[in-house]
Amino acid sequence: MFDIADPAPDFSLPASDGSEVSLSAQRPAPVVLFFYPRDNTPGCTKEAIGFTESLPEFEAAGVKVFGISKDSIASHEKFVAKKELGMPLLSDEHGDVCERYGVWKEKKMYGKTFMGIERTTVLIDAEGKIARIWPKVKVDGHVAEVLEAAKSL
Repeated sequence: MFDIADPAPDFSLPASDGSEVSLSAQRPAPVVLFFYPRDNTPGCTKEAIGFTESLPEFEAAGVKVFGISKDSIASHEKFVAKKELGMPLLSDEHGDVCERYGVWKEKKMYGKTFMGIERTTVLIDAEGKIARIWPKVKVDGHVAEVLEAAKSL
């Protein structure tokens, strides 16, 4: 992982809207990256809908929002269409970006250990530096907290 004020690792990933999104190309806009485990699961759906509902406020603050998981573009396209999501979802199928951001972790569920994405949100400032990190996100109230932090940049 990294610390506050470290440069955010740059990347270029395919997006659900057909574009290719590069982190460095977003500057000077601040960016929210929310890493989530999987499309169309209850917590991930609630989180993505929460960011969609608050998107006008993020946009008014000049902040760009992207969701990232290891799901395929086809899966992201279905998820976006089904849930009417407002922001592009980025596909990190090979997990390179998840590894570089330190969100690919060992997890446990029902007594089984496996590797997966730990729900994490990263706020990146206008200069491309880490402004805030929320590891092990609990969805309730999270989007509002991220929005407040983003507005304070």
